[in-house]
Amino acid sequence: MKHLLLTCCLYFCTTAYGQSLGEPYQPSSSLGDLPIWTSALDQPYQGDWLVQSSDNRTGTGREGATKAAVYRTADSKQIILFNGLVRRSFSLLPDAVCFDYRNMSNGQQLLRSVKPEASITLDGVEYAVGGAAGESENAYFLPEWLQDLHANAAFQYQSLEAGLLKPYLLWKPVGWAARKTRAMGISLTMHYASVLRALKGISVDVHYELYDGIPLIVKWVSIDNKSGRTVKVGRLKNEILGVVEEESAVVGKEDKLTVQHGIYFETNYAFNNSMRYDISDQTLHWQADTSYTSQVNYDLHTPCVAEVYPEKVTGIDLVNGGSFNSVRTHELLIDTYDRERRGLAIRHMYRTVAPWTTENPIFLHLVSQNDDQVRTAVEQCAATGYEAVILSFGSHCNLEDTSAANLRRWRDLADYAHSKGIRIGGYSLFSSRRISDEDDVIDPATGLPDKAAFFGHAPCLGSKWGLGYLARLKKFFTATGFDIFENDGPYPGDVCASTKHPGHKGLDDSQWAQMELQKGLYHWCNQRGIYINAPDWYLLDGTNKIALGYREVNFSLPRDHQMILNRQNIFDGLWEKTPSMSWGFVPLTKYQGGGPEAILEPLQDHLKDYEQLMMQYYGAGVQACYRGPRLYDTEETRLRVVQVVDWYKRYRDILNADIIHLRRADGRDWDGWMHVNAVGAVKGLVLLFNPLKQPITRKIRLPLYYTGLTGQASIGQREGTPQLYKLNGLSEAEVTVTLPAEGYTWLVVK
Repeated sequence: MKHLLLTCCLYFCTTAYGQSLGEPYQPSSSLGDLPIWTSALDQPYQGDWLVQSSDNRTGTGREGATKAAVYRTADSKQIILFNGLVRRSFSLLPDAVCFDYRNMSNGQQLLRSVKPEASITLDGVEYAVGGAAGESENAYFLPEWLQDLHANAAFQYQSLEAGLLKPYLLWKPVGWAARKTRAMGISLTMHYASVLRALKGISVDVHYELYDGIPLIVKWVSIDNKSGRTVKVGRLKNEILGVVEEESAVVGKEDKLTVQHGIYFETNYAFNNSMRYDISDQTLHWQADTSYTSQVNYDLHTPCVAEVYPEKVTGIDLVNGGSFNSVRTHELLIDTYDRERRGLAIRHMYRTVAPWTTENPIFLHLVSQNDDQVRTAVEQCAATGYEAVILSFGSHCNLEDTSAANLRRWRDLADYAHSKGIRIGGYSLFSSRRISDEDDVIDPATGLPDKAAFFGHAPCLGSKWGLGYLARLKKFFTATGFDIFENDGPYPGDVCASTKHPGHKGLDDSQWAQMELQKGLYHWCNQRGIYINAPDWYLLDGTNKIALGYREVNFSLPRDHQMILNRQNIFDGLWEKTPSMSWGFVPLTKYQGGGPEAILEPLQDHLKDYEQLMMQYYGAGVQACYRGPRLYDTEETRLRVVQVVDWYKRYRDILNADIIHLRRADGRDWDGWMHVNAVGAVKGLVLLFNPLKQPITRKIRLPLYYTGLTGQASIGQREGTPQLYKLNGLSEAEVTVTLPAEGYTWLVVK
């Protein structure tokens, strides 16, 4: 007989970053000790969490109204995850059944039918985890129908435990970061077991994390094998939701119909070099539901079931005594169709679950041929306020050379950089290179190396060479004290049919094994304070920054073209990424072709363009890779760099805050963006650019809603005397601004 024993673990400690967790989650020894759900809690959220809960470290948006907790109903038959912004409810009878998933900001109910909590294929047989059968109507679900359901899953609910959130990564922050504390919230684990003989000794846990101050739930599944034998884990669906359809159509297939807009899914299993999550995602699958026979679509093709699983992971050997963890699914409820607001919610999610992405060092992308150039670059960084040197591709630093002499050489240079207060790092390319027929990825169709590699050539990270590559990188960083790692061509998802590589068994586990190896390296770096630039979507597993998104050959175009294109890249790249998550590119010397009209060197001859390129990126909060042998060539150039860097540091907090898109650059009129931060001393900072060859004066309407200001705002141009502006009912201010020819200005909002 199932028991409803709740063991609520209290993790009463300090965070990984040495700061107090605050008020602990109260421990419970049984289900009856949980707080009781009351109708007083079941109220629409009367506020705006994107303005009022800008910092969920306190969990105090509207006096604690958005603090996460686990509740029980008075009869102990139901469990509710709730933080004022999202409610997810489970019945514990006849099995654990999720029957309610509601956005408390707009009242949207996301579920139309009940589904298993997960599905696991073991030794070729698919088994359901939780859920129930007997639902006769699948267009909607009423709570009173729970009594008519019956348990039918192979793995059924046994017990649960709850406690404070544990950090996913023990991040060690080193430099400036907008946020150095981890998020607050609660965790809930529901334990499942089976009476089937084939599943004896195998247990399944379904984990949920609910955060304070944001309508976000993170979910994953773990399997423990104590069966006395090796079990082959096939497809693991860690989320299955019978979601309300976004639209109805009499005809049309799943790929032609719009999916539910009210919930955003993101997992830590994404790649493909696109620099956007939605294109990089490898796990979200929208399916039809043939049991939903009352849908409008005659052929039952409405995409209304959301399933999460990595498609190419079909065979993992789980040894006796071992455990397996699924991908982590982040489920963020969206209360709007407005593109900006949706993007703000996603950006807030990254700051919450991946605070390491808010670290944002100022770095030079050094092209060096000898050690003296490294020392000179370090000195120039120290003289201008820069904070780091990254030895770029084409430099004389080889991270894979672990000879004693090379390690000693770079240890000495790292010590010199650190003595000047400068971090130092290097570049290493993994994918898009050929190693050997034995070590490269094997195409399953032809049995030949590299025939299906994403970049044309690629080593297998699970090959003998690949495992050695990871070991050499760790040895280099440990021995030298380097504290930045630029990993170009991270593992891009190539499968490998080799059965001889020591890091994976064969094709079925090759992608998963290589992903785990790549993530393992990033976890290792993250917890040692090694900052990571990597141009693929490993941000939820420890990387700090990804490329903004640009075409490299464009840097061979004339500088005036580059400036407009760069501003377009910034505008387009920051809809769902934060400024600190992104890097841009400013070659100081010839790159991808182009003549004198394209390059900045000699810097002293192009100070106006150099300054504006810096201001565009620093003004967006985006660190660019200033790639070249030096930052300045004359004292005048140095002072110009210092001027920009000092300006950036003066406004660093607001420049790393979220961007509101004002007008995209088109070369025909002004363009610009605005940073907003409702909890900062500076509420907004506006960057405006004029691409025209004559000065212009424009009336510009500033949407100040997300600054948190109402009634009036103090707005000053550059460092001039601010003026008070009355705000309309939409919290907008209309300002008149004169922009110099081919120039820029900024406005400070308080």
